[in-house]
Amino acid sequence: MFIQTETTPNPATLKFLPGRPIMEEGTADFANAEAGQRSPLATRLFAIPEVERVFFGGDFVTVTKREGANVDWRHLKPAVLGAIMEHFTLGLPLFEGEPAAEEAEAAYEGEEAEIVAQIKELLETRVRPAVANDGGDIVFKGFDGGSGTVFVHLQGSCSGCPSSTITLKNGIENMLRHYIPEVSAVEAV
Repeated sequence: MFIQTETTPNPATLKFLPGRPIMEEGTADFANAEAGQRSPLATRLFAIPEVERVFFGGDFVTVTKREGANVDWRHLKPAVLGAIMEHFTLGLPLFEGEPAAEEAEAAYEGEEAEIVAQIKELLETRVRPAVANDGGDIVFKGFDGGSGTVFVHLQGSCSGCPSSTITLKNGIENMLRHYIPEVSAVEAV
């Protein structure tokens, strides 16, 4: 098994591409070892003391090292590669047990429902592919029609990335405001 690696805009995060699908649908973000208990692969990665966060995308895994960890990726990368390779070599499932309950999405009606549909479409077709290239994901969390604010959740390498605020304001917010005049701001939650 050959696993490629790519840097991300977040220097604390590295993207691992094992050359096979990881998530058939959606993504999974594990902010800590407790959150990753359902996944044998996440558990294996969190067993490495310097690992702080794990994210699964369609065909990649991103790993974020602990803030202040005095370890260079040159020294941490072999342990992460070994954990990923061992998981897939043993043919273990990505998840065990019952799936985590998803939070219910707010219901929108009338004109606001149309605006939310446009926002979701733009996020899905224009933003998510670019964010996935950088080892992360963006999830729509809500829209406040009164203020025109779109709420999103950044995951994977985008979570805590030094350039994520710039991407959010200069990229995503400007694009949404251009195509959807009702949008006035985008905020991360």
